[in-house]
Formats: sequence, C-alpha cells, structure tokens
Amino acid sequence: MNATLIESWQNANGAGLSYLAGLALLVGLLAWLAVEVFRALLRLNGERIQQKVAVEKLRAQLQETRLRCREAEQAEAGWNGIRKFSVFKKVTQCDDVNAFYLKPHDGRPLPAFKPGQYLTFQLDLPGRDKPLIRCYSLSDSPHQKDYYRVTIKKEKNPPDKPDVPPGAGSSYFTDMVKEGDILNVKSPTGHFFLDMTQTHPIVLLAGGVGITPMLCMANAIAASGSKREAYFFFGVRNRREHIHKEELEKLAAENDNIHLHVAYSKPGEKDVKGKDYQHEGRVGIELLKEVLPSNNFEYYLCGSGAFMKSLTDGLEAWGVPDSVVHFEAFGPATVKKKAAAPTPAETSHLQKVMITFARSNKTVRWEPGLENLLEFAKSQGVKIDSGCCAGGCGSCEVAIKSGEVDYLKKPDATPNPGSCLTCVCRPKNDLVLDA
Repeated sequence: MNATLIESWQNANGAGLSYLAGLALLVGLLAWLAVEVFRALLRLNGERIQQKVAVEKLRAQLQETRLRCREAEQAEAGWNGIRKFSVFKKVTQCDDVNAFYLKPHDGRPLPAFKPGQYLTFQLDLPGRDKPLIRCYSLSDSPHQKDYYRVTIKKEKNPPDKPDVPPGAGSSYFTDMVKEGDILNVKSPTGHFFLDMTQTHPIVLLAGGVGITPMLCMANAIAASGSKREAYFFFGVRNRREHIHKEELEKLAAENDNIHLHVAYSKPGEKDVKGKDYQHEGRVGIELLKEVLPSNNFEYYLCGSGAFMKSLTDGLEAWGVPDSVVHFEAFGPATVKKKAAAPTPAETSHLQKVMITFARSNKTVRWEPGLENLLEFAKSQGVKIDSGCCAGGCGSCEVAIKSGEVDYLKKPDATPNPGSCLTCVCRPKNDLVLDA
C-alpha cells in the first residue's frame, strides 16, 4: 500500500514538473517572440524615419533644382537697363498705402527673382530736369510668373519738421500713377533675400511698410510647398495701418508652418485683440523671448531705423550671432553692420586725406568718422543726388577725376568706369570728384 502511494505521488509530481517545464518553455517562447516583435517594430520605425528623411532630402533637392532652373530662366529672360512696364492694377491697402501690379509692356516673359529683392524705377516727374531714381521691394511671391507687385506707402512731412517736403517718389506713385500708366523699370536685384534652398527655421520681423520684403519671403515659402518653419512678427499702430491684412491672415490660416504675430502699438476702439492683432505694444526683443521656443533661428528685419536698431541690439544681447541677422539696407536711417575698427595707421592715413569737389570748387579734409562720401558731401553742403543709399539704384554715381575709393560692401548697381557710388564708398587716398 505504501509503495503504491509513493508511486502515485511520484507520477503526479512528475506530471507537475513536466507541466511547469512546459509552461516555462511557453513563457520563454512568448518572451522571445515579444522581443523579436519589438525589434521588428523598432526596425520598421527606424526605416520609416529613414524614409521620411530621404523623402525630405529628395524634396529639398527637387526644390533646389526647380530654383536653379528658375535662376537659369531669369538669366535668359532678364534685361539690361530700362524696360517698360504697365500698371494693370492699383489697389489701396490702407491709409496712404497702395499695391501696384506691373506687367511687361512688351509681353515677353518675366524673370524670376529672389524673395526680398527690389525693383528700381526711373521716374519722370514734372518739373525735374532729370529722372528720379527710387527702389521698392517686391511684395508678392517669385512664383507669380505673370506680374510683379510693389507696395508703396506715401511718405508725409514729418510732424516735427513741417518744412521737410513729403517723399517725392512715394507721393508720385500715390497721387499720380494710375492704372494703364507706363513706368521705366530696371531688373530685380538686391543682396537681401531668403535662400529658398535652405530649410532652417526663420524669423521675419517687419515694422510698417517694411513688411513688403517679408511678405514676399512668406509668400515664397507658402507657394513652394516648403514646410520650413517661419515666425512672422509685424508691428503697426492699428488696423488703419495694417498693410495686406487679409492676405497675411489667409497666409497664416492656410500654412501651419507660418506663425503670424501682429502687434498694435495704439489699437483703435474697434480693433479686436485675438482677431485683428495678437499683441498690444511694439515688436521688441521681449516679445520674441515670449513667443519663440529659443533664439536658434535666422532673422530677417525691415522697418524704420529705430525699429531695426532696437531689435538688432536686443538680438545681440540675447546671444544671437551677427551672422544670422539680416536686414534691408534702404535709406540713410537704417542699421549698419559693425565694421572692423581701423588700425592706428589707417586712421592716421585717413586723417590726412583731402577731398576736392571740383564743380563746387571746394577742398576739405576727410572726416574718418563718417560712413561714406555721400554723407561727407552733404556735411559740406555739396549736393549729390541719391536714392536707395545702399548701392542699388546708382543715382549717387559721381565721376572720379583722380584718386581711388574703397567700397564698404559690394554694390548691387555697377558704376561706370572711372566713377563711384558715393553712398557705399569712402576715399582710399586724396580724391577729386566731379561734384
């Protein structure tokens, strides 16, 4: 009896051990299977990421190829000198601001341009013995192949300087130019533009009519289908000065990668925060710090001198490298990049340089503290025509009778042999100018 019980216990115990061994094997197989499934999922996820990166890279390469083709088309369709354009549409945007849509009068194709570049106009104003040269940024996408658009604000008399006349060029466009008129236009140019072959995120900063090149850049991103992230800050007083309001709002609504932030410094009674604008106050470094996730962007600025100086100073204090801060350089009031300090030997040499204005019969010593020959001429009461004050329009060109000049930056316009663009150069040695 005892032997039978022992045998039964041994049989039951053996069966239990076999069950446990089988269960352990099953658990091991399930664990192995789970690990393999997990590894497979990781591989699939990695492959998806690699495929996504490859697709994005291919998309960027295709975009770059398209842009290179457009640049080739531009070189083929571009023009030298003056070309006639007709104003086929003039649209009032807000107080004293109009958008002018231009088509080539000869009907030939339009060259592409880089977002941020400008057109130079040669205006025949009544009562002037020579054309007035003015430069205005293109405000629509380079992907528009049928027309160019410039948006121009009339420059009124400064409130504190009633004797200063309003802007001649902007007044002419606002008060005189109408649909059907023919204008003399030079080919698009300018070193301030957004490189569309790049994908790093950007910040667009605009004050007032300085929105024009920024709107062009944002439109270019949207029209290209790029997913490049762009934060767009625009500062004006109120709705009455909100240039291209509907177009901006549509642009932001249809493109998740374009983040629009409008700031009103003096909102009107009917201006609605959250609808017409997002922030009350000015576009400044504190607003950027509040909105941006970091300072790791490229920055593009256009606005008044005070607007840009405040932002460039703020960005520098925030630790943003000067190399990623770009701004439009039109006009004498704009910010200038810091130049390397002259050596003692250079300073000593420049202090001895003599400038002769032959027509004015005036010889004076150069002032090393001044930026360029145009500023120096004005300080001496010598009149030299000027336009963009950035080396783009060529209206400040003066013949050099003797001597040499140094250029502060490469000008967009090319001076005639034996001449210089006084707004972007200074003397290299004793200089005689035909002015």
